[in-house]
Amino acid sequence: MDCLFCKIINREIPADIVHEDDEILAFNDIDPKAPTHMLVIPKKHIATLNDIEEGDLSLVGRLQYAAARLARDQGFADDGYRVVMNCNEDGGQTVYHIHMHLMGGRRFTWPAG
Repeated sequence: MDCLFCKIINREIPADIVHEDDEILAFNDIDPKAPTHMLVIPKKHIATLNDIEEGDLSLVGRLQYAAARLARDQGFADDGYRVVMNCNEDGGQTVYHIHMHLMGGRRFTWPAG
């Protein structure tokens, strides 16, 4: 498989990992859009949000839980943060392995770009 995130999971490509458990990996984004910008990914390869199946619901919930815990642990949960998941080309997805952008450390505006 030629998936960038799978290669990070398999340690074929280095990453600044900030969290890992049996199902989830989180690492700092190489092109941050906020003072803190992490990617939270499942270790299971799921290409897009459209590919999530009923059996993946617990895993997707763990992604949200991990993002919230990371925001707390990094010290910006109380001030607020943004979590973004993109789907397919028009949605801005560039790596086809579902992932959450967890961003904090600054005020965000709406609408997003």
